[in-house]
Amino acid sequence: MDLIDKLRELSARIPKQLDHIQTEEATKNALVMPFIAALGYNVFDPTEVTPELNADVGIKKGEKVDYAILRDGKPTILFECKHHAADLGKVHASQLYRYFSVTEARFGVLTNGIAYWFYTDLEASNKMDSKPFFEFNMLDIRESAVEELKKFSKSAFDLENILTTASQLKYTREIKRIIIDQVIEPSEDFVKFVASQVYNGRFTQPVKEQFTQLTRQAFKQVLNEQINERLKSALSPEAITPTPPLEAATSSTDTPAAEAGDGPMTTQEELEGFYTVRAILREVIDVKRVVMRDVQSYCGILLDDTNRKQVCRLYFNRAQKYIGLFSVPEEGSKESPKEERVPINSIDELYNLSDRLKGIVSWYEANQPPKKSKS
Repeated sequence: MDLIDKLRELSARIPKQLDHIQTEEATKNALVMPFIAALGYNVFDPTEVTPELNADVGIKKGEKVDYAILRDGKPTILFECKHHAADLGKVHASQLYRYFSVTEARFGVLTNGIAYWFYTDLEASNKMDSKPFFEFNMLDIRESAVEELKKFSKSAFDLENILTTASQLKYTREIKRIIIDQVIEPSEDFVKFVASQVYNGRFTQPVKEQFTQLTRQAFKQVLNEQINERLKSALSPEAITPTPPLEAATSSTDTPAAEAGDGPMTTQEELEGFYTVRAILREVIDVKRVVMRDVQSYCGILLDDTNRKQVCRLYFNRAQKYIGLFSVPEEGSKESPKEERVPINSIDELYNLSDRLKGIVSWYEANQPPKKSKS
């Protein structure tokens, strides 16, 4: 099994485990150890993965690292673990900072079992940087991030290779953050720069306000165009089946027969919405299993081409657009997923609902058998 498949398998279990993980120790056992094992290390071999590694600092004795991955008998990667509910952005990595300076480790990982922040010493030798050069989230698994994480696996570990790319990752991450900040709220200096390229007049307050708004709009249009072009080229429409009749109702969420009118027309917006949902779900399942069925009142997106596995519904044939999301039933409940209509203003907003879309698909995977192939 490839690393990405192992991680997706672990990721699918996390939502069901969290309510039962009450302590930091439980977080380590249920979430962190399986993650380290997925990287190919034997967590039960202390010569490979050492728990509670001594890392005494000066006169301060009894300091211990939660986990240390050893290579040639020397610590190479240190893990400092927090409770799964801890916000790593608000956690001081002071302990990891101290451990890093008194061991031979080249990498430190701060984690709550869901997010993993990787640090090294790019700025000063043997002094851990204040910011991570790489972040990985078990609930938001992306192929590009898995490729970077794979470099830390036992079979692929190459210290020089990781250090070479670490600076690129770190500074690329910071540049992306700056760009995102400018997209959300362009700074005066950036707006002034943009205006100077296209406008010859004085940069007065009214001009500044006008170009701030124009810059926001231009960013949004460029991003939308790039996303749409990428989706169209990356995802083939082979799984789209716009007009087949719906199956007979099998649950409270099935479509009433009255809604399956004749000849619904699939719009460009519905196609883009479908492509976007497929792009979101490709991180957790084979997108060929995600299909579209268009009816008069909405465009349905299903898993395995069965009405028993409704992923969402697109209500785009009205002034106010909605997406129908299906809630995950409580554990042990025999109820079917219930639909909730959420208003949206643009297709881009579907990305803000990624967790719910992945969540209902994961629930179908765990609770309903796959559709049998036709003989």
